[in-house]
Amino acid sequence: MKNSASTVTLRTAALTVLLATALTGCGLLGDSGDSADGAKAGGGSGRSFTVAAAGDVLIHPELTTQAEQDAKAAGKKGMDFGAIMAGVKPVISKADLAICHMEPVLGKPEGPFQTFPDFLAPPQITTTLKDIGYDTCSTASNHALDHGEGGVGSTLAALDKAGLKHTGSARNQQEGTKPLILDVKGVKVAQLSFAGGFNGRQVPADKPWLVNKTSLDAISAAEKAARAAGAEVVILSIHWGTEHQPAPNGLQLSLARKIAEKTGINLVIGHHAHVVQPMEKVGDTWIAYGLGNQLARHAVPSGLSEEGVIGWFEFAEKNGTWDVQPRYVPTFVELPPDAEQTDTGVKPLEAGQVKDHRLLDLATALKDGRDLSEQRRARYRLAYDRTQGTLLNRGGGKDGLKPLAGLPD
Repeated sequence: MKNSASTVTLRTAALTVLLATALTGCGLLGDSGDSADGAKAGGGSGRSFTVAAAGDVLIHPELTTQAEQDAKAAGKKGMDFGAIMAGVKPVISKADLAICHMEPVLGKPEGPFQTFPDFLAPPQITTTLKDIGYDTCSTASNHALDHGEGGVGSTLAALDKAGLKHTGSARNQQEGTKPLILDVKGVKVAQLSFAGGFNGRQVPADKPWLVNKTSLDAISAAEKAARAAGAEVVILSIHWGTEHQPAPNGLQLSLARKIAEKTGINLVIGHHAHVVQPMEKVGDTWIAYGLGNQLARHAVPSGLSEEGVIGWFEFAEKNGTWDVQPRYVPTFVELPPDAEQTDTGVKPLEAGQVKDHRLLDLATALKDGRDLSEQRRARYRLAYDRTQGTLLNRGGGKDGLKPLAGLPD
């Protein structure tokens, strides 16, 4: 995306003309009449919808191995991430709009795959994301250019094949300048996606549409283009912050305030830190600074990097404006212990130890976990309490931030 004032202006003008003449060409907007559930699609009051948004999807080698083992156990070939992510399907699938963040480049189904620093992940993950209920993914991340233009193309092709919408990177100018607008219960909802940098790589000067780079001017122009294309609600996915730091940094705080004050964006959802960061209301805009990891297995897990959150946002139209009520669902990625070698071979796992990588909704896991060991129950409660404490530590509770489901007594 272009960042200078002149090029942003030109891009916005071009978008307005293009979308005014071919608004329905995006293929994402519903009919102009009533939606299937009877909601008023013509701007009437009383409309509402829910959004679920989760943290980074970052496939490390241990997760690929787990997906291969799970596929084999189910009598399938290749890999299957379904068992790993099944724990969050009940939450994700019930949202009217579910948004994921695709951090790495996706390669070929048969590989080869790569890990840090230049990720190349199995595209099979997209099938699972679609199956558990995701509708769209942001793709602007610091790893978006790990494999150049070809990597952008292979990532978007994998998302397309799975039936997932996407925004933040593009294969050509037309794709890069067309706002992503989805019909959500008769409401036209736009998703934007931006990243602050690309690990030292530069967006090619002759292909500024390849991936969206953050600036207030660029974000503002993208929102205006989405509004011109008919968007009634605009959600921004943004890749920012300091990795592994639970507190938002000064740039995040400053930019969040500018976005809230100078744009009409309705909701900001953040990624990149790999740990949970707070949510707070700035003016009338909710900012989720960092949703942590949805699914990852870092080479050196920090304890915090296994913890994440699904943001749950309830949008309701009131007197021509959109009220947003935030909720949260703490999540946790269970990690099996590293294999321990002894003189006689690999030491078997002890009773009660975790055997597989699994993504959990913590409240549900604690509610249903009658057979949990005391150690695992304590770890789940720690993760839930720590995530909750982090989310609330900028005063979000006084503005209505609360869990979607509390812990059992």
